Amino acid sequence: MLKLATALTAFTLAATPLAAQSEAFHAGPVFTEFGQIADVETTMAIPVDAQFAVAFDTATRAEPGEINRTLNSAARFINMHVAAGVPRENIRVAVVVHGQASLDLTRAEFYAARQDGAENANAAAIEALLANNVQFILCGQTAAYYEIDVEDLVPGVDMARSAMTAHALLQQDGFTLNPF
Repeated sequence: MLKLATALTAFTLAATPLAAQSEAFHAGPVFTEFGQIADVETTMAIPVDAQFAVAFDTATRAEPGEINRTLNSAARFINMHVAAGVPRENIRVAVVVHGQASLDLTRAEFYAARQDGAENANAAAIEALLANNVQFILCGQTAAYYEIDVEDLVPGVDMARSAMTAHALLQQDGFTLNPF
């Protein structure tokens, strides 16, 4: 009984900070429906003339009805830095997609046909990100494997020869790879 009480107490204490953390997050200045951010006190200053060129990579698909975690992270990256005073035009973001996440980039009809009629919750997020100059690149090798053609993609999503090709070209254009 003591072990159970100790375990419950540890679980409650561990869960409390998570609940408190979720209340700290709010809509950002660019994307209000996703990409929530928290205001934090920092000790690492962002230079006034900071310029970001960041590539995100994902192969992990979202569950039907949910937004892909990497799309949310890309929106959060933009929201955080605009909120910190970085001009939006100083932030370039690309999202490279391969593997099972490829389906998240497809048009409603294609997605529904592959997901038992489910709606692609990612489509609206992709459109909002595209409208804010976020680049989406699908790995062509993955597309071939999953039988996805260019016309199956949300309009504005690019198809590269491969994710490796996309990352190599993005690096040559000054992008760094975000490890998250």
